[in-house]
Amino acid sequence: MAFAVYVFDAYGTVFDVHAAVRRHAAALGPDAQRLSDLWRQKQLEYSWVRTLAGTYKSFWHLTEDALDTAFAAYPSADRSLRDTLLDAYRTLDCYPEVPHVLKDLKADGARLAILSNGSPRMLDQAVRAAGLESVIDDVLSVDEIRIYKPDPRVYEIATTRYRVFPNAISFQSSNRWDVAGASRFGFRTVWINRAGAVDEYPDMAPAAVLKDLKGLTSLS
Repeated sequence: MAFAVYVFDAYGTVFDVHAAVRRHAAALGPDAQRLSDLWRQKQLEYSWVRTLAGTYKSFWHLTEDALDTAFAAYPSADRSLRDTLLDAYRTLDCYPEVPHVLKDLKADGARLAILSNGSPRMLDQAVRAAGLESVIDDVLSVDEIRIYKPDPRVYEIATTRYRVFPNAISFQSSNRWDVAGASRFGFRTVWINRAGAVDEYPDMAPAAVLKDLKGLTSLS
């Protein structure tokens, strides 16, 4: 086994951020996917702005604010589904390969953690809903320091928890900006490029690029 500790981003890496809208797409109408895309975009944007401005609001509240903005941008979508979508976001589907990959890593003796912008309660609900509580050792949230990724102090949460240097941790994220921040911090990074996106940060390159988590167990 190449690494004793594997740390995963949550949203977009382990959990499908578009699953909530997908469950209710028919009721939302023709702008459902655009609403979902903007919801995610604003959720992230609001976290960066809060950190840059030196203020903090929990990721769950940012998720609510971002959804309100998405509904305002797409008035064709049925706003009465707001609470339904938020409930669905608490129990997002994990990607199909996730349980198998995590179980294989766990069987090899690795410690597995999530390090996320997500609030502790929403992360715990998602982990339980996906049935991953038996394989995830730790769920680490930025809530404990009230600063969002990609601030280096977020990645330090993991090195402090496990008392290791950054290069002892393999960090996996589908978010290229997150991989950039983690690479700069010193983690071995793996970009899970599910969408086939272009590389925007070649000067903060990942150690590997995968289309999903399935290839992780074969990396050395």
